This record gives sequence, structure tokens and C-alpha cells, in this order.
Amino acid sequence: MSVVENFGLNRAELLRFIAAGSVDDGKSTLIGRLLHDSKSIFEDQLSSIARTSNKRGMQGVDLSLLTDGLQAEREQGITIDVAYRYFATPKRKFIIADTPGHEQYTRNMVTGASTANLAIILIDARKGVLTQSRRHAYLASLVGIPHLVVAVNKMDLVGYSREVFERICNDFAAFAKGLHLSSNIEYIPLSALNGDMVVERGNNLAWYEGHTLMDLLENIDIEHDVNTDDFRFPVQWVCRPQTEALHDFRGYMGRIESGSIRVGDQVTILPSGLSSRIKEILLYKDSFEDAFAPQSVTLTIEDHLDISRGDMLVKTGEQPQMKNEFAAMVCWLSEQPLDPRRKYIVKHTTRVVKGVVNQIDYRVDVNTFNHETIDFLRMNDIARVMMKVQQPIVFDGYARNRATGSFIIIDETSNNTVAAGMIC
Repeated sequence: MSVVENFGLNRAELLRFIAAGSVDDGKSTLIGRLLHDSKSIFEDQLSSIARTSNKRGMQGVDLSLLTDGLQAEREQGITIDVAYRYFATPKRKFIIADTPGHEQYTRNMVTGASTANLAIILIDARKGVLTQSRRHAYLASLVGIPHLVVAVNKMDLVGYSREVFERICNDFAAFAKGLHLSSNIEYIPLSALNGDMVVERGNNLAWYEGHTLMDLLENIDIEHDVNTDDFRFPVQWVCRPQTEALHDFRGYMGRIESGSIRVGDQVTILPSGLSSRIKEILLYKDSFEDAFAPQSVTLTIEDHLDISRGDMLVKTGEQPQMKNEFAAMVCWLSEQPLDPRRKYIVKHTTRVVKGVVNQIDYRVDVNTFNHETIDFLRMNDIARVMMKVQQPIVFDGYARNRATGSFIIIDETSNNTVAAGMIC
């Protein structure tokens, strides 16, 4: 029996998406509308934000308060951190990341986007495509988000004008020609405040014949977003129960980051290069014939080989790269600038090694996308660098595999994550 047959699992069950855009474009209100109109909030939550809205002298309920949970955000009326919310419809489960709009919080947007299947770039219909709209679209393409939705919000403030909507779409499409996107862009006019084209179609956009935002979120094809060609299994833990019943058991636990595996498949263990065959695939106490990403399983092999945490199992013939020097795009997350003389900890999948940034090729100006020559990195800088690590790591290019093409850099003295990287 397969894992799918036994548990009814589906790659397309869960959609992770982000809402991004310029300040005051209505991201938090849009997410609040999605939660409210899809019946995904509790009565006490609604009562709480109704009281807060009343204190502010608002006539209606401010739905943006559903996501702006930090007190500082509520006082300023902006979003300064990534707020995550979870909800479900009969068709799909969702995790939403409401990301900051201010330029100085670029790192937060990158964090929220790193695991997303889809990005909603919100644009104020009165203002059109702004620098921050372009910046967030660029970041979405940089971190490899497969699907992009441009939501032209506040259509109620421009009389629900079709001409305004089409002009903004044309402006964004002209800019997007320079982005590396893996799929077409979807454009939706809406009013998050009034609910038009969010969950329900409303009565004010009859000229628009496309999907509502919720229709799109529920039905967009994400099953093929995961790399299904390359089996990648970083070992997280070696299971040795050493009980009387399982005295000789040795299993390798972890999450399948991409591809699939079947009992009998030949695998190569990296970095050693030794080979064996899959003997058993275990999930809890049950044994299965196959498994696929992103399932967490325990694998056993036919031979007794020296395998430990940080090693990676791949199908023989589907080998990734294995190097101790590589180029990468990094987003510097720390308030402390990069010190090129220091060694940092590099965490890649389950492998941890020491390394240095031994060259900065250029920094990207996220306003103009020009390349700038610099000697150091400050917080929110995005740059192409050359990394050198003490022991080789096993990786694919980020464009091919987001899981094995990404890494983080950690300051070994403070243990803080100081950068996120994508291998070129």
C-alpha cells in the first residue's frame, strides 16, 4: 500500500501564500476580509476587533485588526512583522503571511516569501504601480514563488473603473517582463473594504469576468510546484531503538524535500558516494511501498553503511552538485553588518558547516534593480556573493530546488540568523 492510499494525502491540500505591497495598500484588510467572508474567525475575535474599531471612532469593523496583532502595529496602523494566519475551506487549507510594506522591513518580506506557493501583490488603484510594488514583485521572483497574483485594491475609490484597472495591469506587465517568473500573472480588481471580488463577486465589477480571489486560491494548480524529478532526502536523525524487539534496527529519519522513492530503488549516500537499495519505508508503525515530498518518513536500506545527520540520500543517477565553493544571492537580515574576516555557521538542509563570504560581487538596488559595487552588507541588503565552506555541501541550484538550494548563515557567537541565501 502507498502512503497516499492509506492516508488520503494530496500534494495540493495546503497553499501557503503571502500578501505584499506598498504601505496602506490594504493587505491586512484583504486578509481580514478573506477570513471573515470565508467564515474562518470566531465570534469572540470579531467582537474584540469591533470594540477596538469602535474606540477608534470607526463606523464599521476594521478587519485589518485580525492580522495586526502587535500592539505597536495597532497604534501605528501599519504592519511591521510577518503575521501568519491559518484557515480552511472545503477545497483547501491555507497559511497566509501578511508581510510588511515599509522598505526597511524587506528582510521580513523575504522571510514570509521563502516557503510560499503564491504571492499577492496588492496595488492601490488610486496610486498605481509604485516602487514598493515592484520591489516586492522582484523579491517574489528572487525567492522563486511559483505563482503571482496582482490584486488591484480600493477599486471603490476610483468608481470601479475598468480603464484604471487595465492601465495598472499594462504598467505592471511591462515591468514584469524583466522578472524570472515560472508562470503567468493573474490580475484581479477588488475592494477589500467592501468585499467585491474577494470571496463573493459583489455587485460593482460586472465587467470583470475572471475569478474571485478565493476562487483562484482554491483552484490554482500547486501540485507541480514541488520538484518531482529529483529525490532528495537529508538525514535528520539516525534511529537506533536498541530494544529487545528492535535490537538491530537502523533507520534514517527525515523529510523528503523533493521527488519520490519506492522500496527497491537504488540510492546513493552523499557525501560518501556509497550506494544501497531502499529496504523499507516507514511512517509511524506502518510500512509502505512508496513516499513523496514533503512527507516525513523513516527509511531503511539493505546494507550497513556509515550514515549520519547531515548526509543526503538521492536516487542513483540523479546526483546533485557537491562543492565547498558556490555563488549565491543573500539577503542580509542582521543589524550587525557582514564582517568579511569572520567565519560564520552555514546551515544547509540538515548539514551544518563553517564558512565565509569571501567575495561580494554586487548589491542589488531594489528600487532600480541596478547592480552596485560594495565592500560590506548591511541589514536588508540583497547581494550576489561567493561562499566558501570548510566541508562540501550537497545542493541543487535554487531555481531547480528551493529546499536544497537554500541556506542560512548564523553568527556563532550570538547564534542569531544573520542572512538567508539562495544558491545560483
